[in-house]
Amino acid sequence: MGDLAKQDQSVPKLPIPGERNILITSALPYVNNVPHLGNIIGCVLSADVFARYCRLRGYNTVYISGTDEYGTATETKAMEEKCSPQEICDKYHKIHREVYEWFNISFDQFGRTSTPQQTEVCQQIFKKLLDSDRLAENTIQQLHCDSCKRFLADRFVEGTCPTQGCYYDSARGDQCDKCGKLLNPTELKDPKCKVCKETPRIRKTNHLFLELPLLKDKLEDYINKASVEGCWSQNAVQITNAWLKEGLKQRCITRDLKWGVPVPHDGFRDKVFYVWFDAPIGYISITKCHTPDHWEKWWKNPEDVELYQFMGKDNVPFHTVMFPSALLGTGENWTLMKNISVTEYLNYEEGKFSKSRGIGVFGNDAKGTGIPVEVWRYYLLTNRPEVSDTLFTWADLQAKLKSELVGNLGNFINRVLSFVAKPSAKGGYGDTIPDAPHADSDALTLELAEIVGRYVEQYIEAMEKLKLKQGLKIAMSISSEGNAYLQESKFWKLYKEDRPRCSIVIKTSVGLVHLLACLLEPYMPSFSARVLEQLNLPPESIKSLCDVNKAKRPWEIVPDGHKIGQPKTLFTTLTGEEVESLRKKFSGSQADREKRTQ
Repeated sequence: MGDLAKQDQSVPKLPIPGERNILITSALPYVNNVPHLGNIIGCVLSADVFARYCRLRGYNTVYISGTDEYGTATETKAMEEKCSPQEICDKYHKIHREVYEWFNISFDQFGRTSTPQQTEVCQQIFKKLLDSDRLAENTIQQLHCDSCKRFLADRFVEGTCPTQGCYYDSARGDQCDKCGKLLNPTELKDPKCKVCKETPRIRKTNHLFLELPLLKDKLEDYINKASVEGCWSQNAVQITNAWLKEGLKQRCITRDLKWGVPVPHDGFRDKVFYVWFDAPIGYISITKCHTPDHWEKWWKNPEDVELYQFMGKDNVPFHTVMFPSALLGTGENWTLMKNISVTEYLNYEEGKFSKSRGIGVFGNDAKGTGIPVEVWRYYLLTNRPEVSDTLFTWADLQAKLKSELVGNLGNFINRVLSFVAKPSAKGGYGDTIPDAPHADSDALTLELAEIVGRYVEQYIEAMEKLKLKQGLKIAMSISSEGNAYLQESKFWKLYKEDRPRCSIVIKTSVGLVHLLACLLEPYMPSFSARVLEQLNLPPESIKSLCDVNKAKRPWEIVPDGHKIGQPKTLFTTLTGEEVESLRKKFSGSQADREKRTQ
């Protein structure tokens, strides 16, 4: 999957005492549809950037994710496609895996929750909670569809959101997609069974609840400490505090479904665990699949392991309130989340990406556009909705590709390497990096080196704080400085008038090219691989990422006498006709597009 940064995985990695051990997760996507670009940037791609950065910094890093396969979303999709839930899981897990492989996502383990390991870990945590008196049995009122002869779990119900000022008419029984509020199905106005569209009635049923009020003090102590020490993103803090302010209530952990982890408790063996309880445990069970005998060294080792979690804002309360509460309630020494990176929504043209309505560009669509993966990764990351919603438009993608990738980054690298590759008889260096013995006394070069050194320091600071968009902007600024350095030095004149100084400029610029390949590898790994190929340098040469002292002496990065490879164009623009064609192709819903092709 992509992988200059990826370590040898023939032997699963274990935490190493005394080193930085980084455990990274991205929210597990439902396995009931193809992921769209909003899902990809919100979870797996953002986590991948940080995982690659950590590996290149030399941190002992494991990146875990997978597909969330249990619950009503899967059962509903199985009904729609007239097959079994297992068949749905197998089909869409394969699709997800293929999409992420194309996007060069460097998981250490991409698993799934419908495994024996998931059942084992989930039931173990449940039994610990039961033994610790952190669970309660209650009778609740639940919607029952007489037509379907079944209690309706949350996602089998749709209706109008009861929240004042919202009143969205397609709210689900567990959450309103418009306002984000978590709901119970009985709170919906004008509820309908999603299967038969009949109006359900309220009946009593018994369920198990996590006693969140009993865990309030432990949870608040954890949140107050972790949110400060871990520099949680502002939206994560706001959403979590809003939950705490409302007051913690008992939260149901079981559902009247068949597809899920069975509840191992008398009186409830015909039920399964609710997905909010089950799904986050998937991080643990997938780690167990990665390292079967030593998973606890990652998940029950808070002294040596730092847990970083990436997700969209709709997943926050499950990761900052529910999941840590369940772990704290067991009384065991779990590795709790240190840092959380939360994105807002990436909107599409004039609306919102939607899996259920098929609106937007989906992961498998991106591959079919012919636009290279590094362009998709770059555009999504420059548009990462870190503090507010952002907008995907084809015109903006075209503009950024032209001005930033072609005009800035690609132009700088191609100018430098093409000049080196040019035969000496035609005014170049014949593929060979020149010697530059007095570079540290050239005023313009020293000024550039000082600027680049500061940028690398800022890059490290941004990446450590999960400010990924800022890190990318800083790296691109180094390319801009390189272009300005070439222009100000007038290297093409120096070659004829002052060859030694020209050699300083070129050798320094080649160093910047290598530095850019390092800094941009987490963002565009396939781009970095191509640059290293053109430099004729091995992938291991970027393992010294973020060496500030080295960055301050860029003329020393690539040795004199080294022969480069063949320079090639790295990026090409999109024409107006191509952009208009793509806009039309992906307008409307997926159903609309299918009709147009018939």
